[in-house]
Amino acid sequence: MKAFDRYVMVDWSGGNDTGPRPRKDAIWMGEAGEAPQYLRNRLVAEQVLSNRIDMALSCGERLMIGFDFPFGYPAGFARALTGRDDPLAIWDWLEARIEDAPKGNNRVDVAGQINLNHGAGKGPFWFNPLRRDIAGVPRNKANYANPFVERRMCERHAKGSFTCWQLGGAGAVGSQVLLGLPVLNRLRRRFHGQIAVWPFDPLDAPVAFVEIWPGLINASVRALTGPEDIRDAVQVQTLAKVLEGLDPARLRSMLKVDAPEEGWILGLGFEKELAVSCH
Repeated sequence: MKAFDRYVMVDWSGGNDTGPRPRKDAIWMGEAGEAPQYLRNRLVAEQVLSNRIDMALSCGERLMIGFDFPFGYPAGFARALTGRDDPLAIWDWLEARIEDAPKGNNRVDVAGQINLNHGAGKGPFWFNPLRRDIAGVPRNKANYANPFVERRMCERHAKGSFTCWQLGGAGAVGSQVLLGLPVLNRLRRRFHGQIAVWPFDPLDAPVAFVEIWPGLINASVRALTGPEDIRDAVQVQTLAKVLEGLDPARLRSMLKVDAPEEGWILGLGFEKELAVSCH
């Protein structure tokens, strides 16, 4: 595997447009050697990412882009939803059904339809964060039943990580997955043959999409975040710098995983090494 030339890390969001003023709990993009970039909604983020990929391809650079949401679901979900074990089939399925705009989307409605079709309306998705009720999506776990595994293997090892089934609440990542995968899928199609999705594809394309979780360097980010800093911006910038500074052999070790259906978090199991590299 050829080494990467540039590293871009993205802190995603499942929320609505956050306005022109940079703020927390929004989309932030960090690249080593560049100032963190605030992206106010997913439409803007998709265009910025498309431009960044275009630039890398034009310059002949190998580019790694990390996103802080799961690329796959627990084993069995892909086949139940699409009839195939291929996690990228879920990406296609969601892109065909998710409707997303800066001020609203149908992610909870799609989750409700999945629940009604595969979980008798009691799961796997839960925590409807909207004011309106959504058929099939419980607001809490009082009557919850999940026909699939609750967590992916990597999440069982990543202390503090959230399950992809939870759609709302502090730290929840479920909405980010439903709204993020369609964006990544469109980028894959736009740059057909130029993007590899780790760990599902061989890393022989100019651009690699990888799953990240800044929680792996949580203590370091906390120490590096000043009173006026936005933590989301600090963590993507820090992780981009860490990955750029790694010995290529160590990065290859981190990328060497076997998770063909569920996916994996880059750097999981190497937390101490990443923490040392932060300073």
